[in-house]
Amino acid sequence: MSVLAVSDLLKSYRAPDGTTTPVIDIADFAVSAGEQVALRGASGSGKTTLLHLIAGILTADGGSIEVDGRFVTDASEVTRDRIRAQSIGYVFQTFNLLQGYTALENVRLGMMFGTGANTGRARELLTRVGLGDRLDYRPSQLSVGQQQRVAVARALANQPPLVLADEPTGNLDPRLAGEALTLIRDLCREQDAALLLVSHDSSILAQFDRVVDLAELNRAHLNYESTTPTDA
Repeated sequence: MSVLAVSDLLKSYRAPDGTTTPVIDIADFAVSAGEQVALRGASGSGKTTLLHLIAGILTADGGSIEVDGRFVTDASEVTRDRIRAQSIGYVFQTFNLLQGYTALENVRLGMMFGTGANTGRARELLTRVGLGDRLDYRPSQLSVGQQQRVAVARALANQPPLVLADEPTGNLDPRLAGEALTLIRDLCREQDAALLLVSHDSSILAQFDRVVDLAELNRAHLNYESTTPTDA
């Protein structure tokens, strides 16, 4: 059973001069429930764009995306937000933690639009990722590796069937990167969540049984770099 199904997905960007450049053109892609898949691709190839389309952060120009039996494409912004909150956990490369809130508050806030804030579960998850003694610390008081752990706990807090991870080890040294990857994969297994992880690190990719190359997945073998500087 597929927890993610992509079909005939299209996305282009319009440059300041009015020209349109396609970045995503995928005929078919699926991730099964509980499966762990790595997605590789060069910088600017559209990996982050694809994750944002799946999460409903961006809207597609055509095609369909189905997450846990619900269509993200053609859904209203409110519905996309609801699907993302209830069915998708997202680990961002830059963590996207709220700087004015503690680790515990960041995880609780991540639960607000899904299953609802559950302080007990938030504490349990933060303890599980080794931050039981850092619940009241703000992001600026945590190391980069600890911030990553808060982000992972927040992504898994609503027990989503699908977790998206965008270069989650990119800001960590090799030792911490290995620890973070193990943590993400173990938590996904424990919750039977599927994982789609983006990376260009060969040592990370080597640990996955299924590795998908975006250049091969894209029908046009597109290499888009100029208009999406945040896309890695």
